[in-house]
Formats: sequence, structure tokens, C-alpha cells
Amino acid sequence: MSGRLVSTRLATLARRTPLNTPRRLFNNTSTQLPSGGLLRTHAGIRAIQRRAWPFGSYALHNVPATRSISFARAIPKLVSKFATAGAAAGGAVVAGVSYVQYQAGQAGSWAVDIFHRTKDGATEIAGEAFGTASDIFDQFGRGWDKTKDDLTNVEKPEWLQRLLTPGEAGGTGGGHDGGEPPKEPKQSGTATVAAGAAALGYTQDGEESQEDGEKIARDEQMMMLTRKMIEIRGLLQTVGQSEALTLPSIVVIGSQSSGKSSVLEAIVGHEFLPKGHNMVTRRPIELTLVHTPEAHAEYAEFPALGLSKVTDFTQVQKTLTDLNLAVPASDCVSDDPIQLRIHSPNVPDLSLIDLPGYIQVVGRDQPPELKEKIANLCEKYIKAPNVILAISAADVDLANSTALRASRKVDPRGERTIGVITKMDLVDAERGASLLSDRKYALRLGYVGVVCRIPSNASNSKLFNRGSGNITNAIAKNEKAYFSMHPEFSSESELAVGTGNLKKKLMHVLEQTMAGSLKTTSEAIQRELAEATYEYKVQYNERSLSAESYLAESLDAFKHSFRSFSDQFGRQQVRELLKHELDQQVLNLLAQRYWNRPLEDLTPPPPESDPLSRLSKADPEGEDQIWRIKLDSSSAALTKLGVGRLATSVVANALQAHIDHLVSTSRFAAHPFARQAITEASTSILKDLSYDISDELEICIKPYKYRIEVEDAEWTRGRDNVTAVLKEELKVVDAAAKKLEDQVGGKKKVRDVMSFIDRVRNGQVVLEGDGIGGAGGFSAALLAKGREAVFLRDRSDVLKMRLLAVKSKQCANKKNKYHCPEVFLDAVADKLTTTADLFLDAELLSKFYYAFPRELDNRLGRGLTREEVDRFAREDPKIRRHLDVVRRKDLLEHVLKEMEGLRALEAREKRSSRRDAKEERRSKGAWSLF
Repeated sequence: MSGRLVSTRLATLARRTPLNTPRRLFNNTSTQLPSGGLLRTHAGIRAIQRRAWPFGSYALHNVPATRSISFARAIPKLVSKFATAGAAAGGAVVAGVSYVQYQAGQAGSWAVDIFHRTKDGATEIAGEAFGTASDIFDQFGRGWDKTKDDLTNVEKPEWLQRLLTPGEAGGTGGGHDGGEPPKEPKQSGTATVAAGAAALGYTQDGEESQEDGEKIARDEQMMMLTRKMIEIRGLLQTVGQSEALTLPSIVVIGSQSSGKSSVLEAIVGHEFLPKGHNMVTRRPIELTLVHTPEAHAEYAEFPALGLSKVTDFTQVQKTLTDLNLAVPASDCVSDDPIQLRIHSPNVPDLSLIDLPGYIQVVGRDQPPELKEKIANLCEKYIKAPNVILAISAADVDLANSTALRASRKVDPRGERTIGVITKMDLVDAERGASLLSDRKYALRLGYVGVVCRIPSNASNSKLFNRGSGNITNAIAKNEKAYFSMHPEFSSESELAVGTGNLKKKLMHVLEQTMAGSLKTTSEAIQRELAEATYEYKVQYNERSLSAESYLAESLDAFKHSFRSFSDQFGRQQVRELLKHELDQQVLNLLAQRYWNRPLEDLTPPPPESDPLSRLSKADPEGEDQIWRIKLDSSSAALTKLGVGRLATSVVANALQAHIDHLVSTSRFAAHPFARQAITEASTSILKDLSYDISDELEICIKPYKYRIEVEDAEWTRGRDNVTAVLKEELKVVDAAAKKLEDQVGGKKKVRDVMSFIDRVRNGQVVLEGDGIGGAGGFSAALLAKGREAVFLRDRSDVLKMRLLAVKSKQCANKKNKYHCPEVFLDAVADKLTTTADLFLDAELLSKFYYAFPRELDNRLGRGLTREEVDRFAREDPKIRRHLDVVRRKDLLEHVLKEMEGLRALEAREKRSSRRDAKEERRSKGAWSLF
């Protein structure tokens, strides 16, 4: 049959068929049609027998006469595609049109041109076929919501059953012409909705009916609103200082044996609460559930403890147990809450507070006021506007429910109390149903019955013993198995049972309660913001300050002072440091080899073989070679002293001392944390540099260990310098002698002791026992001071004698170096200093000046966390007060802005809900395709 003839016959059929004829043939289950081939005869007969044909038509009008371009086949296929797509109906229209266009292409090019010209796809194609099909599709869209439930129970013809049966292989491949089957659609577009459905408790069991996409989408929107409100609640807790600045939470109360912990663990899906025979919950647990559909693993966080990403829930349980048992036994309970956040794709966004369970009798090992303490703690939290989750066991009469009795005190009308009846499997079904429908203790939010006991096969498995398994599915199957056995809990009874329904109720109630508190909380925030803004303006002149800016300003000021120091501390300063240190080493060598007159006891000293007074007339090249040996050994000792390590350590210590001084005069002086960080930065850099530089410097001065040539200019410079050094040393000796006189009690007393010691050493006085117990009328301590005074006097005489020798003509010539060891050793020290200061300036100073500011940036800039920066700024009391005002003002502004956005989002959601309700009422009329 030609395509034109088919089109004419179908148009006639469409004109004879009223548009408002009810169509009750299609079901909303997803199936596939075995495309290609004639419809089976017996399926057509059943369809003819069951179909009520409109007036003016007969059964054979529906029998197709063609094989390839049967619109009678194509239109049901197109409609079924609409039904299976759900919320994605538009995409299915395009897919259906593509298929119809392919079939119609077999009839002729005129049909192909018509299909290509259409923009709305199915609407215009059907319009070409029927003439008035656009109205049909309009009615299809309006009537689908109304009729989708009624279509489920209609008996369908075989071809439609096969069309609507998913996964069944069909015919010759139809639109694919026996080729590969069409690819499955990607799941990314529905992943979030599926995760939200799981969190809300929607079952994925094939035996249960699926919630439709619009319902899930609305719940997803509600979850987003609840999450935003919970985030705002956390911000308000950070602001603090006012009870008005808060949003409601769900407070869980119940006796110790009511199953309160099991309900919370069923909501979370993990066993994480403390367990024990004695009272283990002693502190409130502020539990925040965060729905994270994109997360690959469930984890917990303890913000106050700094613990994050704890994936082992047995560790969470242990931590909670330790925190609770840390409360002293004399107190038993504390109002200091434990903050716990759990992120999971299987939980809804909720804010819960778990409180210690009520007790009836106080144990012997418990304080007598424990019962009253628990009651007062619970009463503090269940005050308005918090929602009360009253847990009662099914085997206890509601008249004896401790949770209901406590909630009745603060919520006498039961307007913000949700009743949860646990252990429903311990009583018969009629008793359980009567508890859930109780009117004597009626609650506006109603009761929910649950069976949160974990099945023994699940609790004994290795997976759950390991603490990493989710118990949600096990509990859901257990509840389903119990409630489905009893008709009292069927859907017709309208009783709320199951943990899934409890989750959804908690979300709805929390969202509504938080939404109701938005206005009053916004007004409280505005008042607090006005006070904070006034204080910020009056006390701090609106000067913006943050912990980061304060740290940056302090760091910049310190860097500026360090830059000034680096400009002033260069090679000249290094040379002075090194020369002074080597001068002291020269004095030590001279004292050891030339000047020393040890005075260890009061015995007469042995005669000197080579007195220093004979040095000016000695012949070092001849019989007095001892003076030559002394100078050569002293020079070798100086060059082999380890000048590289000595010079590097001296300069490094000087740099560290200057850094410490800069810190003590900067803002960092009041910040122990920053002082330690700066000290560690400079110490680590200097330590790393010193290892290599000291070794390299030793290599540079190695030639001086074997041969030293002194120029005339160097000799002259050394002579002048050593004169100044000897004079300075003489001043030090005289100052020490003066100090000793003051300690002893006067110059006369010191002179008497020194005179006695001189007579003993000259043999004029024989001393028995070496004067250990005192001698000559002087105590042992006074004799010790006298020996020290004699030593200082002798050293002063030697220095004066050597000063005269250095200034003599003999020491004006470098050829007489053995007669003037002081000048030669000073010249050697000057050579070593010149080499060392040049190397240290190029290596140590330049590298330190480059690395230190950058290390400061790493340690006090990029290397610090936000908490460390905030801790640094708050070490200064003035800055802490300023930061508190600024932070409070900024937080209040941010929360107020978030709440305004949340209220706008909630208003849009309400408008959308009203619009959906109007559309649903409008679409309640009958509709039909034929």
C-alpha cells in the first residue's frame, strides 16, 4: 500500500476518533517494541476485543496493511517512548521522531521532507498524519500525571506488553535493522538524583514501587534548603554570644534502654556511638550529617579536635567513648558538647543533638544528683525552637515514657515533638499499630515506628566487625520483612513506619522549623550587626584588620629592618669580628709560650731558664734557638687553629645575635610562635651554609700553613695593631686587679696579702701545709685572692715590658721577627683575616641575605595555615580585641546575606510548589490519543 493511501486512511480514522476519548491502554513501565514485521494476529484480536472503539469506526480500521511504514505501529511506539522517559520527555520525542522518520523514508521522499522541516518533532509529524495531532500531544502532556496511576492495572495487548517490557530481545531489530542495539544512556545526569533518593530512604529493591522523578527532585530541593540552613546554623554558632543567634536542631531524648542510640545509628548507617553497660554518654553530641553524593567514601570529622577524614567508624566510636569517659566521675555529665560531622552519600542533611539518656534510679557509684543533672541538661536543649525527637520503646506504655513526659513540659501541645516507637517487633502488630495511631498522647508531627535492631547475620559478619560496613540496607530489609508481614502497617493504614520514612520526616520537619525561625533570627542578626558596626566605627575608626593583613604588615616591617641591617653589616664588619677573634687567639698563644708565670701554689717557683727579659739580646740563629722554635710553633698553631670553622662560627653567631635583636625590637617580640619560627629559619640557613663554607675556607687558607711571607707594609700594620691590642689587654688586666681590690676590701689589704705571698715564694717565710687552712694571719680564701692579685700584677708588668719592646727600633724591622713575636703573629692573623672576610662576604653573607627573607615567607607566609595565622594575631591582646570586632561584623554580614538568599530560594520553591499544584489540578480532566 502506498504511503499516500496510508496517510489518507489514518487521517480519516483521526477525524472519526474524538479527542477526549479516554485512553487506557498504556502503562508507565519501561519496555521495548519488537520493531519490524507484522503485528501478530492473536494480539490484534485481543486488542480488538478489549478496545472500545469510537462511534463511526470499526475494529478493522486499526489493522495495519503495510509492513515498513505502519503508523499504527509507530504511534504507540512513540507514545511508549514518552512514557518511559519520564522527566526527560523532550528527549524521547526527538528519538521517537527520528525512528518514525526512518520508517517513513521507505514510503517516499515527500515524507522525508516533511520530517526534516518539523522543529517540534513528534507534534508536527503527528499533525501531518492526523491533522489535529497537536491537540493530542497537548492533552498527552496534561493528562499524563493524572492517568499514569490508572494505566498500571489495564490489561495490554501482546505487542504493547513487549513494547513496554525492558531488556527483552525483539523482532528483527526495528530501527536498527538487525544491527547493534542502541547504546544505553549515560548515568551522569541521574547520579545526583539517585544519591538523593538513597539518602532519603527510597528503596532500590525491584519488588517495591519506585518514587517518580518529580518527587525525588522536590526532595533534592528540600535537601539543598536544609543543607544551607545547617551551614548558616554552623556560622551562627561561630558568631555566638547570643541565644537568639541560632537555628533549630533536632534534639534526641529517651531513656537509656529506649533504643536511642540504635535510631541514630540507623539514620547514619554505622555503629559509631559509645556502647557499654554503665552510663557512657556523658556529654551532648552535636551531630551534623552532610549529604555528599559525589563522595567515594564515608568519613567523620571532629572539628574541635582537628581530626578529619576518619573513615573507620570504630575509631569514631572509640574517640567518642574516650571524650565521654573523660568527664570526672564526680560530675558524670557535662554540658560541653562534642562536635561531630559525618559526610556520606547515604545520609540526608540533618542537624542532630544526642543527649545522655534519662535514668530512673541512681547507682551506688554515681552521684545522687545525677538524675536531676541529666534532666536539667536535657531541658536546656529541648527548649524552643529545637525539634524534639522523643524515643520510646514499644514494650513500654506511652504513659510511662520518660521522653514524652519531658517533652510535654516544654511542648505541652506536642507541636514540635516527633515520637519514635522503637522495638516494634517486640509487641504484636495490633499493639504496635495502636501506639502509632495513639490519640491520648497525640503529637502534631505524629509517630514513626522502627525496628532498628541489626540482624544477627549482619552484625556477626567480618565486614561489620571491621567497622567499615554500612548497616542501612540490612536494617531496611529487616524492617521491610517485618512490616510487610502485618497488614496493620500496609500503605492503606497511613501509619509511618521504617527508618526511611523517619529520615524523610526529620528532613521535612527540620526544614520547616528552620524556615519558620529565619525571620526572627534575621532580626536578631540585624540587631547584633548594628552593635558590632557601632563598636567598629567608634573604637577602631573603621580600620580594616585581619589576621592575614596583620601578619603581612608585621612581616614587611621586619623585612625592612632586616634590609637596613644587611646594608650596614658587610665585609668591613666581618673583618673586625674576625680580627678581634684572632687577636685573642694571638694573645693566648703569647701567654702560653712567652708570658705565663703560673702561680698554682705558694711554693717557691723554679728558676727560669729563658727569661723574657733576655729576648731583646738573644741570638735566635745561634745558641738561643729556643726563641725561634717558640715563634715557629706559635705561627703553626695559629694557622692550624681551624680558622675556617672558627671564622664561620663567629660570623654565623654574630648574624644570629643581630636577628634576635631585630626580633626583640619588632612586633614579633610579643609573639612566641613567630619568634621561634624566625629563629629556626635563621638557624637552619646558617647551619646549612656553615658546613660547606667552613670546609671551603679551610682550603683557601691552607697555603699559610706551610709558608708565610710578610711584606713591610703588613709588618708596619701589624706593629701598630698589636700595640693597640697590648694596650687594651693591659687595661683589662688593670680593671680585673681593681675589681679584685674591691672584692677583698681595699688596696691595703690586697697589698698585705701580696707582700706575704712574695716573701713565701722568695723563701723568706717557710709555710707549712701550703696554707690550705690559712697562714700568716690570712684565711685560705684571702690567700687565694692574693695569688690572683700577684698573677695580675705580673701579667701587667709583662705587658708593659712588651709594649716598650714593640715600640723600640728593634721591632721596626721585620728581620727581627724572633725578637718581636707579637708583631709577626699579628701580621699572620691579619693575612688570615683578609682571606676569611673576603670569602665569607661572598659566600656566607650574600647567600644568607638572599635566603633568609624567602625562608620567612615560607614559614610565616605561605607555610602557615589559617588557624596558625589566626593564633599568631591573637597572641597580642589589642589585636585580638580588634580582630574579634571585625570578625564578628563580617560574619554577621555574611550570615545575613546568606539568610536573605535562603529566604529568596525558599520563596521560589514555594512559588514552584504552588505552580505544580495548579498544573496538577488543571490536568485532572480526561485525555486520549485516539
